[in-house]
Amino acid sequence: MTSTDSAQKPAAKDPWDLPDVSGLVVGVLGGTGDQGRGLAYRLARAGQKVIIGSRAAERAQSAADELGLGVEGATNAECARRSDIVIVAVPWDGHAKTLESLREELAGKLVIDCVNPLGFDKKGAYALKPAEGSAAEQAAALLPDSRVTAAFHHLSAVLLQDASVEEIDTDVMVLGEVRADTDLVQALAARIPGMRGVFAGRLRNAHQVESLVANLISVNRRYKAHAGLRVTDV
Repeated sequence: MTSTDSAQKPAAKDPWDLPDVSGLVVGVLGGTGDQGRGLAYRLARAGQKVIIGSRAAERAQSAADELGLGVEGATNAECARRSDIVIVAVPWDGHAKTLESLREELAGKLVIDCVNPLGFDKKGAYALKPAEGSAAEQAAALLPDSRVTAAFHHLSAVLLQDASVEEIDTDVMVLGEVRADTDLVQALAARIPGMRGVFAGRLRNAHQVESLVANLISVNRRYKAHAGLRVTDV
């Protein structure tokens, strides 16, 4: 490579130069559950427009009314249609069925899957391995016309919903196939005080990220904590 070629090569993009997502509408499928409700609360508290989705519109609206902050409630289908970014926070056992039913409404949308496939027995929580490899890869297979990413797996629902907690001290591992999409998810995570979104690879690496929740559950039980993650030297 000549010195001229080197001079003309564009500078590497700053990984922390993230887009403005403040004007985007965020829908939360499964927003009446603990994790979805907590995410809806934190994003709305940060000034994001949020719509909670549920199978029953009345249940979604009741949860939205309790949260306040301008949060709206709707059926899952209406939530998906009206949102720019859709967070999937439904229980694992309803994951595939819910996404299959919303394929049309989610077409063209940026989808963030935060579902953790877990089993529980007398020894505690353990990771399940979906046929597709992970919940995120299952979502990508079921939603071929959507832009599927994965994030928000390791957050404490207790801390998210606790109004006395000002900042959520954690990093969010973000996975996806297209940098523009993962940048948007990182930017959304950064809207919540104390939180960072950190790119952690493509969707094929989602299984170990989802599985780590089983380890965090063990940490929390032993130490009576609400543990999160921090990535060092980044």
